[in-house]
Amino acid sequence: MLITKFLKKDLAIDLGTSNTLIWIKGQGIVVNEPSVLAVRSSSKEGQSVIAVGHEAKSMLGREPQNIVAARPIKKGVIGDFTMTAQMVKALIDTALPKGMFKPQPRIIISVPGDSTQVERRAIREAALSSGSTEVYLIEEPIAAALGAGLPISDAKGSMVINMGGGTTELAVISLGGVVYQAGMRMGGDDFEESIINYIRRQHGLLIGERSAERLKIEAGNALPNEVPFTIEVSGQKFPEGVPRSVTLSSTEIYQALLEPVSQVSDMLKLALEKTPAELAADLAQTGIVMTGGGALLKNLDKLLMAQTGLPIRIADEPLTCVVKGCSMVLENMSKYQSILAEEE
Repeated sequence: MLITKFLKKDLAIDLGTSNTLIWIKGQGIVVNEPSVLAVRSSSKEGQSVIAVGHEAKSMLGREPQNIVAARPIKKGVIGDFTMTAQMVKALIDTALPKGMFKPQPRIIISVPGDSTQVERRAIREAALSSGSTEVYLIEEPIAAALGAGLPISDAKGSMVINMGGGTTELAVISLGGVVYQAGMRMGGDDFEESIINYIRRQHGLLIGERSAERLKIEAGNALPNEVPFTIEVSGQKFPEGVPRSVTLSSTEIYQALLEPVSQVSDMLKLALEKTPAELAADLAQTGIVMTGGGALLKNLDKLLMAQTGLPIRIADEPLTCVVKGCSMVLENMSKYQSILAEEE
């Protein structure tokens, strides 16, 4: 009996397009790694995992022929089930203690609110492949709202916008349930993709994901910069393929981000139109909370505030809100049983 109790390890997992976070009861967040896996293929051993997380991400775009480094989750959807299962297992193995007994964790894992039953089943099976016998699912906007400290059980409207790497989801919540929900398969990764496409069109330069991420972080802005500045980036000149560097203005990065930013704005405006009047009145007082990595785009909260006239704030530690929300449910399953995602 004591051994069974010792082997039980409760895990909360935010399985994101860009990053995966794992929380263990009594320890907090023990894994925060990019959702990237590297495998080596050989005729004798087949496919074997050689790196996961940060180490695998450093291999992207630099792999020899016998190594594949990839993001197996695209826009919140499992694109490669085998690699996703291998990645989840490898990350869980890094989180759990090593020893002669293999823990059988009870897991709660987040899923996009608009995910299909097929997608949810694939995520659940990926978690089960780690050796768990109990896997529960929770929709990301609900988990994000909990993790951000919103009073989702109150008879008062709350709104959360959760911007992950591959999805952006919005939910109006009251009395422990979702009153209105919307989502799109667009997130922080699309900011980077827009930068890559802009530089290719305007400068004939091909740059990689890591370079685009740096430009987003250092020069990305949802509003025009009051004091423009320049930033240099290197890549391959198209179509010659030779290495080149170009100097970009911060205004160009702002222009590159106009389209994805406008998509977030349009989704929010539509949601406010669809929100019942009583809850809309609540939102005028309580405002809107933004979570996820995409919320960190400079001045995005100020732009949305100006366009809606509502108070908007970025949650404390927005990158960890989803996994924190998952952990809160895991610690009090009886209280939050009703908000778990249903499975057919």
